[in-house]
Amino acid sequence: MSPEEIAVEVRKAVLSCVESGSFEPVDVGNIDIVVERPKDRAHGDWASNIALQISKLIGLNPRETASSLVEVLSKVAHFEKVELAGPGFINFTLAKGSAAGLVQVILNAGNDYGKGSSLTGRTFNIEFISANPTGPLHLGHTRWAAVGDAIARVLDANGAKVTREFYINDRGVQMDKFGLSVQAAALGNPIPEDGYHGQYIKELAEEIVKTDPDILALDGEAQFIEFREAAYALQLKQQQDVLDNFNTHFDVWTSERRLHESGAVEKGLEVLKKHGHLFELDGALWLRTTDYGDDKDRVLRKSNGELTYFASDTAYYVDKRSRGFDVCIYLLGADHHGYVNRLKAVAACAGDNPEVNVEVPIGQLVKMMKGGQEVRLSKRAGNIITLEDLVDEVGVDAARYTLIRYPVDTPLLLDLDLLIQRTNDNPVYYVQYAHARIASVLRQAGDLKIDYKSRDFVPAALLHEKESELLGTLAQYPSIVEKSAELRQPHRIARYLEELANAYHKFYDACRVLPQGETEVTDTNIARLYLCEATKQVLANGLDLCGVSAPERM
Repeated sequence: MSPEEIAVEVRKAVLSCVESGSFEPVDVGNIDIVVERPKDRAHGDWASNIALQISKLIGLNPRETASSLVEVLSKVAHFEKVELAGPGFINFTLAKGSAAGLVQVILNAGNDYGKGSSLTGRTFNIEFISANPTGPLHLGHTRWAAVGDAIARVLDANGAKVTREFYINDRGVQMDKFGLSVQAAALGNPIPEDGYHGQYIKELAEEIVKTDPDILALDGEAQFIEFREAAYALQLKQQQDVLDNFNTHFDVWTSERRLHESGAVEKGLEVLKKHGHLFELDGALWLRTTDYGDDKDRVLRKSNGELTYFASDTAYYVDKRSRGFDVCIYLLGADHHGYVNRLKAVAACAGDNPEVNVEVPIGQLVKMMKGGQEVRLSKRAGNIITLEDLVDEVGVDAARYTLIRYPVDTPLLLDLDLLIQRTNDNPVYYVQYAHARIASVLRQAGDLKIDYKSRDFVPAALLHEKESELLGTLAQYPSIVEKSAELRQPHRIARYLEELANAYHKFYDACRVLPQGETEVTDTNIARLYLCEATKQVLANGLDLCGVSAPERM
């Protein structure tokens, strides 16, 4: 029995007490009924504080409230025992067959176990990375490449319609510096001091000349533009290929250039003008963002007629909302704290609710350690660590899982030596090994000609304490997925998977799954094989939400 199913029974019990006159009328439909594991499992399988939540609403003290609910809930067949505890907690011990019945629920649902509908009907645009196409993706981008994709996955798992978007910053002075750097490298000239340096610039120059030798015959501005555009195309393609290899795929790639060329910027200004937040001062056009918490008003068009980068930001937000997204999530780096109020102010100026329509999580810095020393330089980029560098060192799975495993608002130190170890100290290995271990057990069952799927699953055969603990952990998965989506915190999935792997390893050590020698195959053996398969399914489902593989062998 899952926490959600217990919550349904609790809700019914409250309504029953209202109908019998034991409680004053209370709108239980608007109460979030929390069902969670008690800290001490001797207190039962699950616990709820519902009596503490509603006691004031019905005019009783919490223990009186809980006592009435216990009386009703004790009649539910799924519960072996329902008890009042402490100041008003209700502890539930599940009937053995009821708890183990979850195994069949998981196997029937398969890949869909854990998915919910809490966000059905809502549309999200999640924009992340959004790097300049002037170099390789660096370590900061790498964190969002993993976490942004995982957030999108958990939103989707809860019924939301999600679009992953990459905003290409392909307009502005940085593009010219990039083009001049590649041109200088191709011509054998010194790269401008304020240009882009690193081996990758020389590689781009060589590739361009190899593909189009005639570019060297061009003169002046024409040659520069050709180098800039060719380098832009190659570098963007390299970013896209690296992200595809990292299992991060975008639905939309939006070009800042195209935003301007399409007239979207002017349309955005019209929307802001309609809501009365534009004003002119000293020949420039401003947006009055201070009305909504920004530290200063923002210039959209300079006195010389040139549009600012902030004009692109405002137009981009208006463009997203015009495409029908309910919530626009911007995942930004540690150096972008100032953008939080700024983007929320833009939403308010556009007539939206900044607390509903815009979210701006900030990710903290990532550092890499190897051999006890911080790794500071890239093999190709020179002054940065790239996504490719990280993947080359530890692989896609270890990199993604580790980046997802921690809350993004905390700095992260990656120990590369740990991440390549095949030991239980390495979290991704620990979780993947649990999945592979179960796959091995199921293969062994086949080798022993134990066709467990042709025999009935007997829930009551799962009586061991470690079986109960494993079942309880499996039951938590749907609520973990829902909470991860609600809070945009996919690290909850990773930490849950480690808890599940731990519960499985303890079960496996305490409970013999396969019969010894010529021993008869019992209902317990069969039930444990079903339990193994259900655990394997949940591990695979959770790893998929992290974009990490679930290996059959390790």
